[in-house]
Amino acid sequence: WRADASPWSEHNTEAFAGLHNEGKRIILVFDEASKIADKVWEVAEGALTDEDTEIIWLAFGNPTQNTGRFRECFRRYRHLWKTRQIDSRTVEGTNKDYLAEFVATHGEDSDIVKVRVRGIFPAQSLRQFISSADVDQARGRHYAETAYNFAPKILTLDNSWEGDDEGVIGLRQGLVFRILDTFAKNDNDIDVANKLARLEDEHEADAVFIDAGYGTGVVSAGKTMNRRWRLVWFAGESPDAGCLNMRAYIYKQTRDWLKAGGAIPDDQVLVDDLTGAETVSRLDGKIQLESKKEMKARGLPSPGRSDALALSFAFPVKARGPRVYSGISRPTHARMGA
Repeated sequence: WRADASPWSEHNTEAFAGLHNEGKRIILVFDEASKIADKVWEVAEGALTDEDTEIIWLAFGNPTQNTGRFRECFRRYRHLWKTRQIDSRTVEGTNKDYLAEFVATHGEDSDIVKVRVRGIFPAQSLRQFISSADVDQARGRHYAETAYNFAPKILTLDNSWEGDDEGVIGLRQGLVFRILDTFAKNDNDIDVANKLARLEDEHEADAVFIDAGYGTGVVSAGKTMNRRWRLVWFAGESPDAGCLNMRAYIYKQTRDWLKAGGAIPDDQVLVDDLTGAETVSRLDGKIQLESKKEMKARGLPSPGRSDALALSFAFPVKARGPRVYSGISRPTHARMGA
């Protein structure tokens, strides 16, 4: 028997890449697993591939975060794990009187009691900006077309030029959001512009908003086609004084839209994107979200699909003209928040 204590580091994931004991047994133990970066989980998983080897993987920890691979052991990957969630009140060695007082103070269904007493994951992690409960309710929600057909159609593009990031084109109309297309990184702005123009015409979009990060070339190409597309600068000024910048503003609008009954497709990537962003504490109380770079440093991918939704809230939009509504032509008066 041999035991190796290997401090994990998302910047040195190769430390876990050499786990081999072919024909025998490997026991891998993750402690405080909620805090271990997703990249470390991925590398460790890939190392456990020896033929005819018994693999035992144990992961322990308080369920402090509602995102990440430890959370997904109980959700997306639960078919691969034998899971246990232990209530502190049911085991020896805990102060039952204090726990009862703690529950009475905060409430049985409060997130702090879920994490520290009941051993279950919170509705949202301590710094998570958009609640998982709100996203889960919106996921797969269905409305009759008459419930949103009067609202303006807003087409969005979150473009990608690097790494494994994907480009995303989305469409929101009132309370309904759809993803129209996803594609691998593409630095051919003319190609992306043509794709976007086709979808604009097909769906008769009333406005097109594009993330300025990798979208300036696409907008330039669109101008040659007489397209009136608008760039959204995430670091730009927020219309809401309570938000640090445009990115915080459009995600706040997205959060409010979800609470108001927004509908999103049954798309796990979009769900993960929406629930992944965390807030940054500020003395002035303004809402600030961690940057995409900071999200990647935590092992999360770039949130292209949630960005495509959030972009639709950047500017007010009016529908261009009357639309057919339940067989009757009616004047359109809805603004962006409809």
